[in-house]
Amino acid sequence: MQLKIRAESPADAPAIEQLTIAAFENAPHTNGAEHFIVNALRRAGQLSISLVAQDDDEIVGHIALSPISISNGATGWYGLGPISVLPGHQRRRIGSQLIESALSELRRLGASGCVVLGDPAYYGRFGFIATPQLVLPGVPPEYFQALLLTGALPAGDVTYHDAFNATA
Repeated sequence: MQLKIRAESPADAPAIEQLTIAAFENAPHTNGAEHFIVNALRRAGQLSISLVAQDDDEIVGHIALSPISISNGATGWYGLGPISVLPGHQRRRIGSQLIESALSELRRLGASGCVVLGDPAYYGRFGFIATPQLVLPGVPPEYFQALLLTGALPAGDVTYHDAFNATA
């Protein structure tokens, strides 16, 4: 396997959609809208970082990062997700490499930080921690985690782009 992480190109959109559908097909805690979210973020110009993992000529993974709003007005914060890896390629560190590459890109851009909704045991290894200062309303706090990249940790309610409500 010769894995290459790169920015998505316009021609990758159909493959990313199919990959995302496949990755979440049997996943727990999903409503099956992840591919709609990625497409809506792309249409809205809110895919700040969109990377693919390519194995030879096949796209086997994708990660999306988009700006979030924090009620105290803090800027430079992003939300990680959705992240997808084809089922036949999972457990090979592809997701980890996508996350590491995306976080490196956020650092390069001078981002303040990143939040993620997900498994604390998985995302904790990248430095994400649950923090009572940042709240995603309606979500158990231990599953909403933040990674401070620069400055001070803000406090407030987090809002994702409206694309996260996409259902088609």
